[in-house]
Amino acid sequence: MTTVFLAPAKDRPVRQRHPWIFSGAIDRVEGPIVLGDLVDVADARGEWLARGYFNPRSQIEVRLLTWERAEPVDAAFWRRRLVAAGAARAALAADPHTTAYRLVYAESDGVPGLIVDRYGDWLVVQFLTAGVEVRRELLLDLLVEVFAPAGIVDRSDVPVRHQEGLALRSELARGAAPPPGLEIRENGHPFPVDLPGGQKTGFYLDQRDNRAIVGRQAAGRRVLNAFSFTGAFAVYALAGGAEHVTNVDTSYDALAGGEEALRLNGFDPDRQAESIAGDVFQVLRSYRDEGRRFDLIVLDPPKFAGRKQDLPGAARGYKDINLLALGLLAPGGLLATFSCSGLVTPDLFQKILFGASLDAGRDAQIIAKLSQGPDHPILLSFPQGEYLKGLLCRVV
Repeated sequence: MTTVFLAPAKDRPVRQRHPWIFSGAIDRVEGPIVLGDLVDVADARGEWLARGYFNPRSQIEVRLLTWERAEPVDAAFWRRRLVAAGAARAALAADPHTTAYRLVYAESDGVPGLIVDRYGDWLVVQFLTAGVEVRRELLLDLLVEVFAPAGIVDRSDVPVRHQEGLALRSELARGAAPPPGLEIRENGHPFPVDLPGGQKTGFYLDQRDNRAIVGRQAAGRRVLNAFSFTGAFAVYALAGGAEHVTNVDTSYDALAGGEEALRLNGFDPDRQAESIAGDVFQVLRSYRDEGRRFDLIVLDPPKFAGRKQDLPGAARGYKDINLLALGLLAPGGLLATFSCSGLVTPDLFQKILFGASLDAGRDAQIIAKLSQGPDHPILLSFPQGEYLKGLLCRVV
């Protein structure tokens, strides 16, 4: 087997079971270099450390799979990992009130580069790295064997594949196509999903628990749901007794989908809610100028930072939007604010919010720290698995 030798003093992360090896940590490669092929990893003295798959086109050249030299990475290996991931979600699988959740979360489930989400009887998969791409047919067959879905939709159409030297792809991979009107349930709430064409894999599954938390705070409140997209936070807010919800998004289609979700849950989008299409920053500035006030504001923007060089601009964006929101809150109002940018750490995000509160002249208390749901577990040896962070704050 081809062996990747690390440069001196670059072996500590591997010994600590971090699954990534960057190109700068590699001294040399001995043996044939094949995209996505398995390689052994050794330290500078030649001591065997781990085994993973190799991609010379990526900045992350090796993604590690096992630290056991005697463990073969074969079909049985992948099957064990899939079975273990499913077993870890057994409670969700048994809950009739929730029919959509993340089934396999890449590195955190020991399968780097593979995302699998369940939507009722269907699975949606993403092959994000060359290592899983070259094993696509095997993994699809194993998913059918282990989970017996009605069909599998491949949504490997995310730009991160370009960093692996892979083309984008979106297609039905196995079984029957999902119906156009497919509905899922989340904590008992029905939602329409578009698996072939929706954002991410069809729905923002990582916010499930946070939506429930926000819903429990919404009774009697006027709610602003910014970057509303599917309108799911609005559904939870009205279910929690909110007086009125304003959804704001740039997409007319997203707002229409949000209204459909409200109707599906028994709410009247004409009487209990309003949909505003426009740039969220501009809309909130107009609300500030008009003197409008809300009792609960949800900020769930898209990713602002995809690369390190994006961080300064992302920090300004997060500060600006939170500054605007804090100025729109009535005394005692609540702000549920999120960042899904993995490069923005929880500590940095809290510091950004602190700066926004100073500039807004509003004192605020953190009453809850929020994160992704337990079906998106964070491996202790892989903190990069934590990308969603949120703060629930009260203006005092």
